[in-house]
Amino acid sequence: MDEVSITSNRFGGRVVSRDGTEIAYERHGGGPPLVLVSGALGTAAAERPLAALLARRFSVVTYDRRGRGGSGDNGAGGHGGPGGHGGRAGAYAAVEREIEDLAAVLAEVGPGAALHGLGTGGALALSAVAVGMPSGPVSVFEPPFCAASAERLAGAVALTSLGRRDAAVALLLAESSLPAVAWPGLAGLAPTLAYDLAVLGDGTVPERLFAGVHARVLVIDGGASPAGTRRAARALTAALPRARHRTLTGQTHEVGPHVLAPVLADFHSESREPVGLL
Repeated sequence: MDEVSITSNRFGGRVVSRDGTEIAYERHGGGPPLVLVSGALGTAAAERPLAALLARRFSVVTYDRRGRGGSGDNGAGGHGGPGGHGGRAGAYAAVEREIEDLAAVLAEVGPGAALHGLGTGGALALSAVAVGMPSGPVSVFEPPFCAASAERLAGAVALTSLGRRDAAVALLLAESSLPAVAWPGLAGLAPTLAYDLAVLGDGTVPERLFAGVHARVLVIDGGASPAGTRRAARALTAALPRARHRTLTGQTHEVGPHVLAPVLADFHSESREPVGLL
């Protein structure tokens, strides 16, 4: 679809997913395409600091996962428009819809685009590639494949279903270094946590599914992250056919963009080949 200039180096546009949901995206810089997939409660706007650093070498595309920011969510009930989930995403959240959304974004930016996913966004990116979505290399930062993370996410979804969005955000971010003063602004995104739970499942690494990921993968974690998070990163690396693991010293899940960007740039600048067939 046609893009609109937002700044001299940032453009915005929309694509239409398979079920008719409009997905909003932003494009930064120029060069080989690299799509950033945000994690729980994340938006395209939140990815701008990292995108700006990577835009020196890539055409970086960020997008609002369905029900967030400028994206709609037609879902089962056909409630479109930005934020159109109406707080009921948990009733029909499906990984397939989010894979279709990501496929629509990749179709817009060009075949063989590289992917980087944060948290559950990393799990979503790997799931999409595993079922045949063509891509270049994939990098992920701390996909939360552990039982404790899945239980906490399930608890947050349950609280959201009771209308307790602030409590849901507080539960999800209880171990986060994100200042509590920022939590209330995230309450509006709480209904979309059902999608993150659908992607994560029970927190077990889906070894059989991920055996189908033939792209090169870089699994990254923070050296100051909890032990369970770091074990999950090693387990995920072991389950992927072409993965390697890297730890960023002193970093947590709220990784500094200035630390992460050069690592991603080096990895995604290596020789790339499209993989997968739709």
